[in-house]
Amino acid sequence: MTSQSPDDPPLRQLVLKIHSRCDLLCDHCYVYQHADQSWRSRPTFIRPETVRAVAARLAEHVRARALESVSVILHGGEPLLVGPARLRDICAELTRVLSPLTSLDLRMHTNAVTLNRRHLDVCREFGVQVGVSLDGDRAANDRHRLDRGGRSSYDRVVRGIRLLQEPEYRHLFSGVLCTVDVANDPVAVHDALTDLAPPRIDYLLPHSTWDSPPPNPDRAATPYADWLLAVFDRWERQGRPMPVRTFDSVLSTLRGGPPLTEALGLAPSDLAVIETDGAFEQADWLKTAYPGAPETGYDVFRHGFTEFAAHSGVQARQGGVDGLSETCRGCPVVRSCGGGLYGHRYSSANGFDNPSVFCADLRSLVEGIADRVTDRSFSPAVLGSARLAWAQLELDRVLLRRAQEHLAAEPDWADAWRLLLALDADPAAAPRLDEVLAHPYVRTGLQRSLRGPADTARFMSLAAAAALRAGVDATLSWDQPGTRLHLPTWGTYRLDAPGRIEVTVAPDAFRVREGRGTGGSRIRLDEVPVSARWRPIDRLPVQDGPLVDDADPYRDCFPFPVAPPLECGEFAERMARAYELLAKDAPARHRDPDAFRPTVLTPLRAGSGLALGGHGFGALGVGVDVTPEEFARELPRIGRRARLTALRETADLHRPGSPAGALLDRADEGLGRAAHAEAARALTALTLLPESELTATGAVLVARLWSQWTNGCEAP
Repeated sequence: MTSQSPDDPPLRQLVLKIHSRCDLLCDHCYVYQHADQSWRSRPTFIRPETVRAVAARLAEHVRARALESVSVILHGGEPLLVGPARLRDICAELTRVLSPLTSLDLRMHTNAVTLNRRHLDVCREFGVQVGVSLDGDRAANDRHRLDRGGRSSYDRVVRGIRLLQEPEYRHLFSGVLCTVDVANDPVAVHDALTDLAPPRIDYLLPHSTWDSPPPNPDRAATPYADWLLAVFDRWERQGRPMPVRTFDSVLSTLRGGPPLTEALGLAPSDLAVIETDGAFEQADWLKTAYPGAPETGYDVFRHGFTEFAAHSGVQARQGGVDGLSETCRGCPVVRSCGGGLYGHRYSSANGFDNPSVFCADLRSLVEGIADRVTDRSFSPAVLGSARLAWAQLELDRVLLRRAQEHLAAEPDWADAWRLLLALDADPAAAPRLDEVLAHPYVRTGLQRSLRGPADTARFMSLAAAAALRAGVDATLSWDQPGTRLHLPTWGTYRLDAPGRIEVTVAPDAFRVREGRGTGGSRIRLDEVPVSARWRPIDRLPVQDGPLVDDADPYRDCFPFPVAPPLECGEFAERMARAYELLAKDAPARHRDPDAFRPTVLTPLRAGSGLALGGHGFGALGVGVDVTPEEFARELPRIGRRARLTALRETADLHRPGSPAGALLDRADEGLGRAAHAEAARALTALTLLPESELTATGAVLVARLWSQWTNGCEAP
């Protein structure tokens, strides 16, 4: 046993076995049909005292690691066999102990054969999300999933799913899990599942090891990849009607995001299993490997989660790339496949020090998805700053159209959308609308609204700001949360209280009425002195100077904290001196039309330096203590990174997951630091990659980087 470090990832998911028997006799089940048969000695159902001990131990772990949320998945066997009364007692005890300490996410995985309203009423009371196993249409499902009398389970499972889809229970349905059988028609399976309109589908590879390989009736080289890619193609043609976790995980990791399933990716395991007798086990799919494979010797009556997490078997799944076999460590798709599911690596000869028994399939799947989602068309954005800015603006427009779909149901939004469409159709007003849409923190607001609840007030104020910039008369009303009304690119108006407001825009002025009041405050943009209610955004007093935006509510998108709104001009004065230095010390670069020119500077806390964040093209975070000399020295380097980031947002430069991504970073960074030897090594490696790794846009970028390298080497 090894000791657990406080820096080790906490355990956030608990699979709690509440019944150890099942009413189906699936011939691919890892609990009953594989090497480990420990279920025979387990209590049939979990005892109340065991549930109490589980809740107490998990509460200890929550307190020790200050966990904001934990998931408990009620599992089996078949968990519904405990009956509605016991199910309620289990949920009630877990909720009673854990809900005061953390956000408790209760889930259940079931075959749904006996699912009824009494079960679902308990689930509704405690918010239990329900996932259902179903392997496709009747023929596919009944190939393996028969009951103990050899009868079909299909109609009973579909009946349970239909019950879950009734209005009072629909919010509890989390999705369908399907075990892949390459003997089934992949499109027929997928169509049968999508016809049931589940909120999510998860395709699972059959549990197998090198000692017990997966079925391959046609002796194909990559049968499981071929099957899944056929499903992927169908899913794409359907317009991705629901998430498919396997595909979404690959798509996420190919773009540098996190894995979304323990079966793929390099995220450390955060899972514990507790059996009906209270025994701690590792992931129970390890039962496929050999008898006793998931056992730890621990139980909730004598041990806690910290001791379990320190077990050598658990620690073995925390090592990322270093914990994989030598074959996996050198594989180009390792970041996406992560060596596959830990149990699928087992052989009696080498233990778990092997690639997955599905190794060839996983590589083919990842590379197949990468090829399918790569846009190889040429993007003019690579040719210069003006075209890049245009591509970025088009991206903002696409995101706004997507946000419109979320906002359409909001009663006030229709007026704002009509106003935006009218501005866009007016040749004189459209460029002014573009100025507002191109504001970098508009992108931040769009992205966050697409990932969560749409910020209606933000986009109402965006429409008002665009009308104001275009000098167009308009009136909009909406419910404003908070007392700060921020008009992007303009400034912030202070309200007396949150609530209903009406904003009337006229050329060079706007008026705000609060509640049912009449009159309201009228703000003239050229008025001196400025109204006490109105704090405009200032622009640096240099030619084409950037805005100094220290008030936008979406500016908190940097890796460092933003500074509070400034009350003096010291920051702006320092930045103005920095621009004077740029013009004096690097006049050619200052005049270069392709040089990075921030459109917005946002003050960050002292010590932050210069930073980029999750915003649109043009924003730059600057520590309030950055000197003019430091700014002038670092701007070209960070500007290169801003341009490369912006280009990647609008065009594919290479196949996702390709080594070309890291090489482009190294080449660009080397050129920015005038490290010509380092840049040359990266560019040479890029040039030697197979032609298919780079898109047309990426190939042009590499050529331009070579040109910059040549010019840099020739410079005195």
